[in-house]
Amino acid sequence: MSTTADAIRSADAHSAHTYHPLPVVIATADGAWMTDVEGRRYLDMLAGYSALNFGHGNRRLIDAARAQLERVTLTSRAFHHDRFADFCAELAALCGKEMVLPMNTGAEAVETAVKTARKWGYEVKGVPDGHAKIVVAADNFHGRTTTIVSFSTDHEARDHFGPYTPGFEIVPYGDLTALASAVTENTVAVLLEPIQGEAGVLVPPAGYLRGVRELTRERNVLFIADEIQSGLGRTGKTFACEHEGVVPDVYLLGKALGGGVVPVSAVVADRDVLGIFRPGEHGSTFGGNPLACAVALEVIAMLRTGEYQQRATELGEHLHRELNLMVGGGAVTAVRGRGLWAGVDIDPSRGTGREISEKLMELGVLVKDTHGSTIRIAPPLVISKEDLDWGLDQLRSVLGA
Repeated sequence: MSTTADAIRSADAHSAHTYHPLPVVIATADGAWMTDVEGRRYLDMLAGYSALNFGHGNRRLIDAARAQLERVTLTSRAFHHDRFADFCAELAALCGKEMVLPMNTGAEAVETAVKTARKWGYEVKGVPDGHAKIVVAADNFHGRTTTIVSFSTDHEARDHFGPYTPGFEIVPYGDLTALASAVTENTVAVLLEPIQGEAGVLVPPAGYLRGVRELTRERNVLFIADEIQSGLGRTGKTFACEHEGVVPDVYLLGKALGGGVVPVSAVVADRDVLGIFRPGEHGSTFGGNPLACAVALEVIAMLRTGEYQQRATELGEHLHRELNLMVGGGAVTAVRGRGLWAGVDIDPSRGTGREISEKLMELGVLVKDTHGSTIRIAPPLVISKEDLDWGLDQLRSVLGA
């Protein structure tokens, strides 16, 4: 078995340096805990950026995957398979929509939504071909493809990857006035995260999502909600939009939809939106494959119980109560988020987000930094209150709070 140092050295030598991971090498995991190659255990307080909402090695999901592995894993969309119809019907029902377009990764779902909105704009709204505009928010994170980084304000993700795809207008997040000014007769969609995760778990002002919904409906514009991180239980609701009683025209889902077992994403909307596609205009060899559908069907069944949403609500209230007690003591300057999801701004005098994350790692807790002195906390929804409290104790220890 390789040591941590050996494994990191080999990775650095043979993989492109597109990530700067913490210096830990995970070998096994169960529930909310991970174990490294040297046998040390860590509490996972990141949950794969919400891909692991149901924990590592969730028995229901592993059993569903194992059963499907014994049957058939891939047919391509050239043929039907016996899990596809159920997956589409169940996911559509969970979202209160009529149709599903399955893909694999979150970025693929966003790219698919861009194509969907443009085609809808030309064929339904009547926008002149080639003139469609999509309004997005500053500080967004929707992925890293060339089209997606074209409307990013993150210089690390965007710089030196041009020429950039036209057709997007960026407005400040949470600013309804700016959004209204940006929407024109050629606008086909507004694409937003109900809560901006990568930006530091930014929750928009109360009423913002309702305002977006009203504006887009009045102007005949699609409201596309990127719920890839915020959806499927993370915030205490099935979808973060539910906190304002909002139903968008299009849901973008991913991460937790695959249960941390396989990559699964989807665009979900009504027939008047997704019905614009005809054979050959879009697709994916692996999108909606039997293995993905089997796992996602189990995820949907688990969400239907409401158990995970309730856990995220109750434990989330506890998490935010404890984190807010740390504000004002000279260590934590602000806390944001909903449910089991928090962005914690650390006073820069105590260290960068990276430095705080490394200190927590030394104490057996894994989180991830973003944007300077901010750390994100997003444990699996299956975490126990005792383990959550232990993790918070380690944060207090690191901060001296």
